[in-house]
Amino acid sequence: MTENSATEQFLAARDFLLERRGDYDAARAGFTWPRPERFNWALDWFDHIATGNGADALRIVEEDGTSRGLSFAELSVRSGSAATWLRAQGVAAGDRILVMLGNQRELWEVMLGAMKLRAVVIPATPLLGPADLRDRIERGHVRHVIARAEDTAKFDDVPGGYTRIAAGPEVPTAWRRLEDMYDADCNFSPDGETLATDTLMLYFTSGTTDRPKLVEHTHASYPIGHLSTMYWLGLRPGDVHLNIASPGWAKHAWSNLFAPWNAGATVFVHNYTRFDAERLMAEMDRGGVTTFCAPPTVWRMLIQSDLTKLRNPPREAVAAGEPLNPEVIEKVRQAWGVTIRDGFGQTETTLQAGNFPGVPVKPGSMGRPAPGYEIVLLDPVTGKESPDEGELCVDLRHRPAGVMTGYRDDPERTAEAMADGLYRTGDIASRDADGHLTYVGRSDDVFKASDYKISPFELESALLEHEAVAEAAVVPAPDPLRLAVPKAYITLAAGWEPGEETARALFQHSRAVLSPYKRIRRIEFGELPKTVSGKIRRVELRELTAAGSGKEYDEAELS
Repeated sequence: MTENSATEQFLAARDFLLERRGDYDAARAGFTWPRPERFNWALDWFDHIATGNGADALRIVEEDGTSRGLSFAELSVRSGSAATWLRAQGVAAGDRILVMLGNQRELWEVMLGAMKLRAVVIPATPLLGPADLRDRIERGHVRHVIARAEDTAKFDDVPGGYTRIAAGPEVPTAWRRLEDMYDADCNFSPDGETLATDTLMLYFTSGTTDRPKLVEHTHASYPIGHLSTMYWLGLRPGDVHLNIASPGWAKHAWSNLFAPWNAGATVFVHNYTRFDAERLMAEMDRGGVTTFCAPPTVWRMLIQSDLTKLRNPPREAVAAGEPLNPEVIEKVRQAWGVTIRDGFGQTETTLQAGNFPGVPVKPGSMGRPAPGYEIVLLDPVTGKESPDEGELCVDLRHRPAGVMTGYRDDPERTAEAMADGLYRTGDIASRDADGHLTYVGRSDDVFKASDYKISPFELESALLEHEAVAEAAVVPAPDPLRLAVPKAYITLAAGWEPGEETARALFQHSRAVLSPYKRIRRIEFGELPKTVSGKIRRVELRELTAAGSGKEYDEAELS
């Protein structure tokens, strides 16, 4: 095996997918995962494409309009300095670093530097409080913390002998200055080889139903695995890619780190305190954004504005995080002439399934399996494979590179999730005769009413068709006759007020668009509880419903 064979393997696999953009069947049939024994994405790939490369790797636009770009070549140098300096602070291969930075250049410099050093990164959102940080530092066995200077007080009551490093012009005396890394030697020399199976990242999940799990990824599973994400995004070398995701969560690494730089595209970031659809579109025009990824919450806010103010719509538009409702897709198509392509993946994996470039989108479907992934549907009752509907599972007998190693320090949960050669996602999906997958819901969200199975997502999609609804979440409400009935928690769009009149209008809409057994029977207005990553906490809504709290409107009483 030659010295640069890992780079050559990765390049060949990447180019295979780039050359078959728009030819999904050929990509599925011919793609094979590169499986090098030794691989360090920062050294073997990023530095490789950065040599003499003056194109922007990263461009950040601040809220005040100032913009700063860093080329691939500059980031290669800066990350070398970061690796050298971190090693001088005592960071060694295998050490775990909690990185709690915002969308600032230091985040990317530290991520690349840590990879070069073979340290293990635990990404964390700056939104975390002391209790969450205590849990992460204890369970993550954290030895070093890198945080924004303004967040250092959160660690005052978080015990541990971890090194404290802060980013900012003024840092507390007990913290070391991250800015000192720029004075370090940029000619970093690794002190050992990186095995592709070495741990690279540990992600705490968002914890929608239980305390966060600790997902383990290697130097192969996310860097190489995100070739499937690159293909789904439709990225090309030279693209300018905007992904709206907060640092600390897996989607940020998906589309603000690995997938764009796998393709040789620019990562474009717009920092803002409060979402402003018109300002975002203005920055997209100014920055020349060609590919755009956003969660459904952002897409739903965008369609509340005048989408025609974006003069140059992106070539590719995708959504991920939660299923996207068909009516949102149609409104964007009418305004931009671009079809939003849905996709499915998890913190535990890279992109598993999606609607891919050049392939007609079937309304409501999240697409077909990604190149390199084999999907199995497992009947939750019989435990056998189902051709039509069941728990979405990844076949590990043909193990994709992008699947996690497991849940760190939790062998029981890992064994349960990966039993019988399948990784169980916990999500229910259906599959049609053409192989298109449609999201039904989390296995613990689907419920029965009058012995009919109810998919909350289907009912939520129907509600979102009404102009009064900005967000909706459906849960079962106890009923003495039907066992349970669908109850909707609704956040209203601007210009609508909670009350009997609005509730009556939504009940009428429900009767018009849903079968009788699926109709919304109860409604409550208000903001939806969410995790810090923005996902709706349906478990909390189920608890509120069981407790009977809040002002509730009953369809029977308003008929």
